[in-house]
Amino acid sequence: MENREFAGGRPFYGDAVGVLMLDMGAPLIPGNVGNAMSYDFPVRYKVLKGLPSDWWCDEIGPDESRCQIFIEAAKELEAEGCKAITSGCGFFAIYQKRVADAVKIPVFLSPLLMVPMLNRMLGEGSRVGIVTAGGRHLKGDFLKTVGIDESVSYAVGGLDDTEEFYNVHVTCTKKTINPAKMEAEVVDAAKKLLEQYPDIGCFVFECSDIPPFARAVVRETGIPVFDFIGLAHMVARAIVPKQYPDFFG
Repeated sequence: MENREFAGGRPFYGDAVGVLMLDMGAPLIPGNVGNAMSYDFPVRYKVLKGLPSDWWCDEIGPDESRCQIFIEAAKELEAEGCKAITSGCGFFAIYQKRVADAVKIPVFLSPLLMVPMLNRMLGEGSRVGIVTAGGRHLKGDFLKTVGIDESVSYAVGGLDDTEEFYNVHVTCTKKTINPAKMEAEVVDAAKKLLEQYPDIGCFVFECSDIPPFARAVVRETGIPVFDFIGLAHMVARAIVPKQYPDFFG
């Protein structure tokens, strides 16, 4: 072990990534951002009191008071020792710049951050297919704030008209979850988007509730899927780089 002194000052350690979660009670299965079994590293959760699951499409929407709730919670996670912060809703992309400016650690509030990068990875003639909880609402500042503008080639497919997904994770009127039904809805949404835009080179799952079904979408379409969990692991590896074995030549 390295021969050096380490400072204390907190009652707990080791959860480098903080996750800001909506104030809701839906069942969150492994693969979901809100299930700690989704990660290969410890995470710290903090609930955003007063922010419901449908905050992005209710009568209030992403107003300044909700932004301040988010900023204060992010500052708390930073003070508690987290080295990076993510969220439990991809629509929080709209707060990305405000929250990143308010703390001194990396902030990645939405997989939508990856869309401009992925579009450039795909090259000319391909687009990014975004699968989202609310296709009718994912537009304007929700996209522009993370660099998705007219220079980026993308298409949006929503889960707005689903039964299982929407009632479990958006309206929260269904208190149980049938993963098989939800998987079928997510796969169907991806396939329909691909049928409409055959030039899709990869999918980005905006929503934190659908990474459990990424494998099924890849299996059924052959198209790579990028999501919250993959992004979180990339950031975590930057915070705590892999220890490689010694080279013996």
